[in-house]
Amino acid sequence: MAEDQGLERATSFLSDAAADNEKARQTEVDALGERVIEALRTVYDPEIPVNIYELGLVYKIDIEDDNRVNVEMTLTSPACPVAGTLPGEVETRIREIDGVADASVEVVWDPPWHPGMMTEEAQLELGMMY
Repeated sequence: MAEDQGLERATSFLSDAAADNEKARQTEVDALGERVIEALRTVYDPEIPVNIYELGLVYKIDIEDDNRVNVEMTLTSPACPVAGTLPGEVETRIREIDGVADASVEVVWDPPWHPGMMTEEAQLELGMMY
C-alpha cells in the first residue's frame, strides 16, 4: 500500500512537471508568435500603405517544436507585381527574429483575398469601411 502511494506521488510529480514544461513552452511560443507578428507588421505591399498583417494577407502562422516558423499567406492578386519578392522578404524578416530557427512562407490562393479581410484599422486607413 505504501508503495502504491509513493508511486502515485511520483506519478503526480511527473505530471505536474510535464504540465509546467508545457506551460513554459506555450509561453515561449506565444512570445515568439508576437515577435513574428511584429515583424510582419514591418512588411508592406509597395502599392498599398498598409502592412501585410493588417491587410489580412497572412492566413496562418505555425511555430514548430524546434522554433521553425511556417507562414501561409496570400497576395492581393495572382498578378501582384511583388509576387516574386514579397514572400522572400517575409521569410527574411522572420529569420532575423531572435529565437527563430528557420522560416518558410507558402503563398496560397484559397481563400482568395478580398478587402473585407483587412483589419478595421487598415480599412479606416484606406477609407474603405465595410
